[in-house]
Amino acid sequence: VEPLVGLYAAFMVGLITATMGGRPGMISGATGALAVVMVALVADHGVEYLFAAVVLMGVLQITAGALRLGKFIRMVPHPVMLGFVNGLAIVIFLAQLGQFGVPGDTGWLQDTWLQDTILDVAWISGMPLYTMLGLVGLTMLIIQYLPKLTTAVPSSLVAIITVTLVVLGLDLDTKVVGDVASIAGSLPSFHLPMVPLNLETLWIILPYAFILAAIGLIESLLTLSLVDELTQTRGRGNKECIAQGVANTVTGVFGGMGGCAMIGQSMINVNAGGRGRLSGITAALCLLMFILVGSSLIEQIPLAALVGVMFIVVIGTFEWSSFRIIRKIPKSDAFVLILVSGVTVATDLAVAVVVGVIVAALVFAWEHAKHVKITLSREDNGWDAYTVNGPLFFGSVTHFLNQFDVEQGSEDIVIDFKDSRVCDHSGLEAIDTLAERFTQAGKVLHIRHLSAECRTLLRKAGNLVEVSVLEDPSYFVATDSLA
Repeated sequence: VEPLVGLYAAFMVGLITATMGGRPGMISGATGALAVVMVALVADHGVEYLFAAVVLMGVLQITAGALRLGKFIRMVPHPVMLGFVNGLAIVIFLAQLGQFGVPGDTGWLQDTWLQDTILDVAWISGMPLYTMLGLVGLTMLIIQYLPKLTTAVPSSLVAIITVTLVVLGLDLDTKVVGDVASIAGSLPSFHLPMVPLNLETLWIILPYAFILAAIGLIESLLTLSLVDELTQTRGRGNKECIAQGVANTVTGVFGGMGGCAMIGQSMINVNAGGRGRLSGITAALCLLMFILVGSSLIEQIPLAALVGVMFIVVIGTFEWSSFRIIRKIPKSDAFVLILVSGVTVATDLAVAVVVGVIVAALVFAWEHAKHVKITLSREDNGWDAYTVNGPLFFGSVTHFLNQFDVEQGSEDIVIDFKDSRVCDHSGLEAIDTLAERFTQAGKVLHIRHLSAECRTLLRKAGNLVEVSVLEDPSYFVATDSLA
């Protein structure tokens, strides 16, 4: 698609989310993670189907916000967050390497999995390389040390202006923004997607819209969490979901490609002191002004200055403390951290987070599968009492069942759940299986001290659990600390 499609999206998404979003200081716009998904849709069906998919993407995001699904970002474990930001830093770093060469002009990676990646470039050498490195270094030095002298102006802005003036003043031969693409354009105009309004169109765009909505919300909510941590404040996830949805719906009918929160740009904004809505609104309006009247100025900015800014972002984004703690945290957490970092680099951020959450959940279930313990005692009436300690769920039912010897003991068996909880349907199935085993052995199974939630599960199960439930009047129904 044309560069203006992305620029229009960056302006509209950035302006709307800055105005009505749930996290002031966060910057939104067109992102690479969304663009990767859009490539196949545009190639197969054209850009008009992209606009339709973006509109539907926005509707799905509004629905997610209305259903208050933003709260599920709290379920992302800390190792996943660490892996996410580390992988993001690596991705940003690798993306800058392409500016040190000419993509596709080398054969040294031909027939390898790295062919046509960002590393498959003909590296520049000699004076062009020294000039590029010098300008990148100058940019980084200004950004790093200017805040120690003054914070009246953003150090990144001063660095970009200074390096641009140096290049123009010394007439240095280096790549500038204008060598990559022109950003000149006009105001975005209202444009309904020119696609047939039928089920066939819906089936074409729905899978893409769903994936785009999921990626957009995951990246936006993770960015919100990072900004929360940096600013020591708390954003509103559900409000941000709705704002992202409104922004994408509007963008789709104005010829934009849609977008979401941009982590790198948000980090730049927050580190430069932009903590309120005005910073995001200003960024969006400045982008529009550059499109309308300032394109000639922007196109003179050296790419080396932008690379230097992004290298500072990489340094600030990467969690260097992870090297120190990786030997101290559980091996499972270290594995998740490294896995998410690798998947982020190999695929995209959203896939990495989903994979990380799933693996972390499986690891958690595996580690807690053997936490259920059974203690056998004999009561005054001669009944055998098994006291269960730990949660009974799908991961622990096998270990739970293996601890009972149905052939031994009295004819009446009591299972006491005062230190446990039946968490899911698998736990009910385990109780039912145990009841059948004791029944076949000529014994009766009684259950005691179920929490209120557990007894609700038993009632909902109907005839699934055919046992007698006892409530000892000398005890209250247990409120399990594991619940």
